[in-house]
Amino acid sequence: MSQENKTAKFQGATKYVLDDELAKIINVTMAIEMPLLLKGEPGTGKTMLAHAIAEALKMPLIILNVKSSMKLLDALYQYDTLTRLNDSRFGDSKREVSNIEEYIRMGKIGQAFVSDVRTVLLIDEIDKADTDFQDDMLDVLDQMQFDIMEIDKTVTAKHRPVIVITSNAKKDLSDPFLGRCNFHHIAFPDQDMMRSILDVHFPNLSADLVEACITTFYALRELRGIEKKPATRELINWIRALKADPDFKVKTLRQGSVPYLGILFKKSADLNAACQQASRLRT
Repeated sequence: MSQENKTAKFQGATKYVLDDELAKIINVTMAIEMPLLLKGEPGTGKTMLAHAIAEALKMPLIILNVKSSMKLLDALYQYDTLTRLNDSRFGDSKREVSNIEEYIRMGKIGQAFVSDVRTVLLIDEIDKADTDFQDDMLDVLDQMQFDIMEIDKTVTAKHRPVIVITSNAKKDLSDPFLGRCNFHHIAFPDQDMMRSILDVHFPNLSADLVEACITTFYALRELRGIEKKPATRELINWIRALKADPDFKVKTLRQGSVPYLGILFKKSADLNAACQQASRLRT
């Protein structure tokens, strides 16, 4: 690993607004080479943070999207027995069938380990996996190596990746897992932070529209009976829709008329509840 990569500091990216506390925990985590576990409600920017780190530090981003049925081996490597069988039967492959290594494909963690440059490894929604997957994965990430049993080979990381792990807190993580990560909870942005975020995405947005959208948005998040509150990405997409509508007027929001609620609420029950209550809003 180059000294430049080791001493690189993350200070934000073109589309990611960073507060001081989060910047500090990211840079400390990179300095002591521990995984960073991020929690927070969906839409608070956990996944996008890994993209921002990779962009700012000019590192490749490798994403492991965790599934409930996933086995750790799938994240490390796969042995393609079916292709090897077909090659042996039909004999039209350029690969040497007797060489099993020709049929080993790296999974996402394996790709991060064999990369010639330091990468950002995003392990997204770790809470979907079972406890054994979580703990065994951290064993591999601690040791920075794993074995490929079929060819009796140990793969050792060429560079320790910057590891970002996200959780939506749908399921508790084990104590050993929590103890081996740095942890940060990303709170939902307050209105001042949201103004800064919108300024990055919409630098020329009128102040009237910004204030009307923010006030309406936070009021909608407080409506009764909402299971999935709209998040930052929904707000950004909603504003894009308002800007694209030539007939939209800011005063309609102030009068309690909220167009395009379907962009903000993605569940039918939430949308119905919002439609019933939105007319009472006055900004």
